[in-house]
Amino acid sequence: MTTSPAGPRFQRLDADRRRAEILAAATAAFAARPYPAVSLADVAQEAGVARGLINHYFGTKRDLYLEVVREASTVPSVAVEELPDGTLEERIDAAVAWYLNALQESGTTWIAAADPFVMGRDPELEAILTEAENTTVDRVLDAVHLGDDPAHRELLRALVRTYGHLARSAAREWLLHDVLTRPQVHTLLRRTLLAIVDDVVPEVLGG
Repeated sequence: MTTSPAGPRFQRLDADRRRAEILAAATAAFAARPYPAVSLADVAQEAGVARGLINHYFGTKRDLYLEVVREASTVPSVAVEELPDGTLEERIDAAVAWYLNALQESGTTWIAAADPFVMGRDPELEAILTEAENTTVDRVLDAVHLGDDPAHRELLRALVRTYGHLARSAAREWLLHDVLTRPQVHTLLRRTLLAIVDDVVPEVLGG
């Protein structure tokens, strides 16, 4: 008896869907509650799967948390690919909107993980955040059409990395401290990135 070619393919799609459902449930759980208050049983119940399936796909609770942080802190390539083919200001506006939407879904997890006073020093977690930061910096450069300048790449990456620190601080003031509103953060990040690209980059490179 031969196996239908569609069989393994559909099994793979089902496995991917299950994994995504678990990751979404875990993201919501870690965003809503501190790490110690989240259990794999809670995540399994919210995802509608057996707890053993979480262990199968992710391993331990810590492994699952690290994957949530990795997903939450990395800007995917699709976020840049789907930006409008408009003016620089329109692309930046759309990019900032995407970032704030992502923060609302899982930002508190990422913010807490990035704060050593909240999570303590963790080399593995720091490695994940560093890798995510490097990927995100390159995606931002691509979003503002500065990713194809190899002669000044490290300088441009340093400018965007500095902007990233501002973005994280603004997120804390919005999501954790409830001082800034989302529209205020949007304006701050949009106008700052536009100023960096329009004013700071030409002056720095010119110097």
